Amino acid sequence: MLDRDGFRPNVGIILLNQRNQVFWGKRIRTHSWQFPQGGIDRGESPEQAMFRELHEEVGLHPEHVRIVARTRDWLRYEVPDRFIRRDARGHYKGQKQIWYLLQLTGHDWDLNLRATDHPEFDAWRWHDYWVPLDVVVEFKRGVYEMALTELARYLPRQDFRNRFLRSNVRAREFERHPPGAGHEPTFELPPGASFDPNPNANLANDPASTNDPSPFPR
Repeated sequence: MLDRDGFRPNVGIILLNQRNQVFWGKRIRTHSWQFPQGGIDRGESPEQAMFRELHEEVGLHPEHVRIVARTRDWLRYEVPDRFIRRDARGHYKGQKQIWYLLQLTGHDWDLNLRATDHPEFDAWRWHDYWVPLDVVVEFKRGVYEMALTELARYLPRQDFRNRFLRSNVRAREFERHPPGAGHEPTFELPPGASFDPNPNANLANDPASTNDPSPFPR
């Protein structure tokens, strides 16, 4: 479904945890990391499409999240011809997206990357809100920056009443498990998840991170 200008309606999802970190997913069988996103089907509203994509890509239901905000208008990006299938060239131009900022009200273990038979991600992690745009495929970077910037003002305020206690706990944990010590995570991962301590390594130069076989890249 394309509009008159050749853009496919789409939704993007920025999912927050209680520390205002964002869900950062690794596309299946690639080294490309991104936010969940997907097309709006005919007859769907952007919000309906968002909840459908949320379940299909990360296994969450409406009761697991709270809508914090959404972008005021469509954010558009054009897809270079080399990434568009030949039979779609000439009428498909790119994506126009409504972005949603969600806060997880459930738990990490509610996430499930294998909620459907066609998973989009094979690993995930929580990342600082300002994700590294240099690891995002080049033609999407502008939209990512616009969405993050517009929605940043709605980030929930953090509770710092116990910040000194948390700092001491982190310091003790650092002493026990310094970075690079090769320790596996001590927490139980959600279904379908795998742990990657450094998802940004080698992404910028990995051709797989910019390759999407679909004529309508997600």
